[in-house]
Amino acid sequence: MTLRHLTIFLCVCDEGNMTVAGQKLHIAQPSVSQAIAELEKYYNIRLFERLGRKLFITLAGQQLITYARHIVHLCRETEEAMHGIHHNPMIRVGASVTVGTCILNDIIVEFRRQNPHVKMIATVNNTKIIEGMLLLDELDIGLVEGKIHSQGILSQSFMEDELVLVTGIFHPLTKKSRVKLADIDHTEFIVREEGSGTRELFESVMASRGISWRVAGVYNNAETIKKFISAGLGISVMSRMAVEKEVQRNELAIIEFDDVYFKRQFSIVRHKNKFIFPVLDDFIQVCIGYP
Repeated sequence: MTLRHLTIFLCVCDEGNMTVAGQKLHIAQPSVSQAIAELEKYYNIRLFERLGRKLFITLAGQQLITYARHIVHLCRETEEAMHGIHHNPMIRVGASVTVGTCILNDIIVEFRRQNPHVKMIATVNNTKIIEGMLLLDELDIGLVEGKIHSQGILSQSFMEDELVLVTGIFHPLTKKSRVKLADIDHTEFIVREEGSGTRELFESVMASRGISWRVAGVYNNAETIKKFISAGLGISVMSRMAVEKEVQRNELAIIEFDDVYFKRQFSIVRHKNKFIFPVLDDFIQVCIGYP
């Protein structure tokens, strides 16, 4: 088994077709088939089911993907280091939406102050997407507010966050200084998309307390949700940090709960096989020391 075998295997997985994989790698299709056959013989497993003209990856193949991606990436990192690119290192950081909106910029500014030679590439998406990118080795590190479900990802809490009930300033709920969950039973909420850590926590708490709710809108970013709330088109549960400025400007209102706390932890997440190179460790330490 060689690096070439793993590279060909990953290309077949990504393209779903041996002929297309061969074209992308600039090798003949029979050579692709031979490499896959040699891998299957070496491990004494079947990596693909061949049904008609389609390829379907097996469970064994899915397990190999994770290891293969990290082996190939580690070899690429080695090549770059040996050619001097380590003098201009790069960190690929992913953040879920609340983290990306509220604190990512401050963290990157502080890190770059200490490490001005390091290039940063940031991606903001929901927790589920960030988790998937880590598994595909498309990110070096992630900062998320949601729960991680893959056993291949390590998670380390670094700060606490709280979700609060947010309304427009003229909403009827603003007449109450505090509310109970029962007060919002059967209420319509504007929520984040599936895969969002904010939505997952909100749904979990509501379900555990037996509170029903209806969807008034689904949006994949906090700014859109805040605009709809401000216009009186619904209410939502959001990070307190995400709405502080609007509350200070009297554009939104926070309604405190009497009987529940939507508490959660922001977490540093990475693949369990990820090599923590020095500047990546520096970035992690900046996160741990925030704010």
